[in-house]
Amino acid sequence: MTTEGFAPAKVNLALHVTGVRDDGYHLLDSLVVFAQIGDRLTFSSAPDMQITVDGPFANGVPCDARNLIWQAAEISDWTGHVHLTKNLPHSAGIGGGSADAAAVLRAFGGHERAASLGADVPVCLSAKPQRMSGIGDVLTPVAPLPALEIILINPRVEVPTGTVFNGLAEKQNAPMPEVFPEFGSAGGFCQWLRAQRNDLEAPARHAAPQITEVLAALDTALLARMSGSGATCFGLYREGASKEAERLRRLHPDWWIAAGKLLS
Repeated sequence: MTTEGFAPAKVNLALHVTGVRDDGYHLLDSLVVFAQIGDRLTFSSAPDMQITVDGPFANGVPCDARNLIWQAAEISDWTGHVHLTKNLPHSAGIGGGSADAAAVLRAFGGHERAASLGADVPVCLSAKPQRMSGIGDVLTPVAPLPALEIILINPRVEVPTGTVFNGLAEKQNAPMPEVFPEFGSAGGFCQWLRAQRNDLEAPARHAAPQITEVLAALDTALLARMSGSGATCFGLYREGASKEAERLRRLHPDWWIAAGKLLS
């Protein structure tokens, strides 16, 4: 039997770094959402494990036990052929590999061990808006957000996560408000978001100056910001994101640009 899975891009609409533990893990406070943009997986049960890959970012994807898909399958006690269409760029701050692993766990079980695959895997399991705090292990559902469309842009630059965290000038920053307000409209929600931050954006810009150019290109968005540790940036729109993405592709044919709706 063949089944299909979808691994949506994870977007940090805000990411506050609030401290660092003695073991070196950073403490975060982040509002995480997911987009109708992502990788696609096909699962076919078989006696032996096999991964095949195609798609625009297939190059460099390991097809053995190094891949989180393989490791998630082991946790789920499932074997078979996984075909991955890799649409999301690597090391891009949008949780591509974690989302792939979460798609396996959603299909075959093993949720209770998701954190063993990485800090972003648990938040990717539900693919719904959540507040992620602690080291990524404390997840709190949030009320449905206003309907929004999103453009994701990556200038095809990989930014090592360690480099970005090590470049943080201040690691003790204020969290988001303890209680979120009710967001009645897209405009009101984005106005609230503008008062939040991505504390990793400054060191990421230093490591990859192209991020500044991407954010400038998203000047028609209600809000533009970097996601995660970069280098992918997002722009939020009430509507018209696909048309705007087409315009930006003509101006920047060397960038990866995708558009879709936010999942609620």
